[in-house]
Amino acid sequence: MGEYSLGDAIQQFLDKSRIRGDIQAMQIYDVWEHIMGKTVARYTKKLQIFGNKLIISTDVAPLKHELRYQKDNIIKRVNEALGKAVITEIVVQ
Repeated sequence: MGEYSLGDAIQQFLDKSRIRGDIQAMQIYDVWEHIMGKTVARYTKKLQIFGNKLIISTDVAPLKHELRYQKDNIIKRVNEALGKAVITEIVVQ
């Protein structure tokens, strides 16, 4: 049995675990205001990750339209914040 550092063991667990998306969503939520600004962050209800999709929920119709328009930019910013290409698609609800 090989030896692993605690960080490596946790990373391997998360790579195989279903909670990985929830943890990544929390990481995104922590930097969401910095990425998108205070106004967008204030009116964003929920962020979820399913596979490679980031699901953004808001009740504000003009914000939904703007988020849909900015999908490519959001994907780029989120992936930069996470340090790796995690998100390939945005769904705005």
